[in-house]
Amino acid sequence: MTTSFVSDGRCQFCHATAANVEHLIAGDSGFICNVCVAACARLLGPAPAVAEPKPDAADRYVFQRLARHFAPAPPQDMLATSRTFPLRQQADLQRALDDLFGEREIPRNFIGVRPQYRHESVDFARLLAQGHGAMEVAPAQFEDIDIGGETVRCLKAGLWLLHEDAQPYAVVLSQAEQYGNAVGMAVEVATPPGERGASMCSRVFDALERRLSEGSCYRGRVLSLEGSYQFTGHAQRIRVHELEAVAREDIILPAATLATVERNVLTFAAQRPALRALGLSGQKGILFHGPPGTGKTHCIRYLAARLESHTTLLITAEEMGLLPEYMALARLLQPALLVIEDADLIARARTERDSACDEVLLNRLLNELDGLRERADVFVILTTNRPDTLEPALASRPGRIDQAIEFPLPDEALRRRLIDLYARGMSLPAALADDFARRTDGASPAFIKEFLRRVAQHHLEAGSPPEVSRATADAALREMLFSGGALNARILGGAADADVPA
Repeated sequence: MTTSFVSDGRCQFCHATAANVEHLIAGDSGFICNVCVAACARLLGPAPAVAEPKPDAADRYVFQRLARHFAPAPPQDMLATSRTFPLRQQADLQRALDDLFGEREIPRNFIGVRPQYRHESVDFARLLAQGHGAMEVAPAQFEDIDIGGETVRCLKAGLWLLHEDAQPYAVVLSQAEQYGNAVGMAVEVATPPGERGASMCSRVFDALERRLSEGSCYRGRVLSLEGSYQFTGHAQRIRVHELEAVAREDIILPAATLATVERNVLTFAAQRPALRALGLSGQKGILFHGPPGTGKTHCIRYLAARLESHTTLLITAEEMGLLPEYMALARLLQPALLVIEDADLIARARTERDSACDEVLLNRLLNELDGLRERADVFVILTTNRPDTLEPALASRPGRIDQAIEFPLPDEALRRRLIDLYARGMSLPAALADDFARRTDGASPAFIKEFLRRVAQHHLEAGSPPEVSRATADAALREMLFSGGALNARILGGAADADVPA
């Protein structure tokens, strides 16, 4: 073909003339301009590089993400291993996962998953489903878990797509359910078959367990477990309590009683390392017993405040069925202070039982106390108002109960100190305080505390004069002892004399 640049004629493609373009090229049968030549060159040249679609735009279903992640190996060839962690460890587990796998980058290494129906379980096999039942990628769902003064944002379910030394693996997090209720958090690790994949799986779970045992967000706090609505023997959540700290000067007990408490708890805690070096147990079982309202629970609050490095676990009567979980938590968060209130409800003598089922909890308590020996730094403190009803196998065997400590009713000197303690903020004449310390013989500390609150009420009703009058105090005592009859006095824990003016 002959070509030449001409100054007249018209382009056969765009019909441009020489006046409209830079060059007009003549051929055997027509003309073409330089603009159309450039356009033809672009069309005939190599196609420009097209950016690979982002995974979140190209892969709508989870099985597509898994196929891309494990390629060229099919994800169906992977081996999945799972472990279930108690629901009470959800906050700790979330922190351990974040620490182990780093920041979640959507969609590069993490995607949210959600089953179509609430009763469906989410595991690796379910994520591989295709066709009508294929699981779609979904926004990650969270729930806030209170850990006392702060919350941890915890995933309900999710899928991590990870690599270790160019080896792909996946981690699935989901809620483990029983009878439609969440009872735990399941972690599943999917790795390629073979020794290398098995070793990778073991390292992931070992790292998780290590972080759970070393870095619990509940360590050093005061805790109790929340049972499920349908009894399954599993705890749902951990509840964090903010107990008011009790100072030593607020513990009004006989000097010998307080010394015994401190020697068996505070001094023992300080001596634990030395005892361990001698090959001796770091566990200690203690029984607090005495009439109602004599300060057993008050003393436990004092001990919990002094044992700052210990985690305190509070078990009440309705939570006795969760005893194994409490014991497991005590081992995990040791050193720990485990308190079983009203132990006679679970540990009364076998001769007073008429049901084999009723005896199961007693046996469980005995076995758990034995199981903790030699292995955990745990104080087990049982409280009771009726020590004579306790099972001898519990109360009369060192290693289960190492020390029984009686909390007696206060004598006159202690009652005088209690009146000063609970009258703080009121102007109570010393002579009146001495008189009421004498007249409240046989009253418990709980009675005296309530008596001073009634005095404060009557004092406010009288217009808050400079000092509390005898008439005001007598009116308060009369209301407590006589207005409600003998039953009211017994409920309040008082056995004061009856010389109050009517």
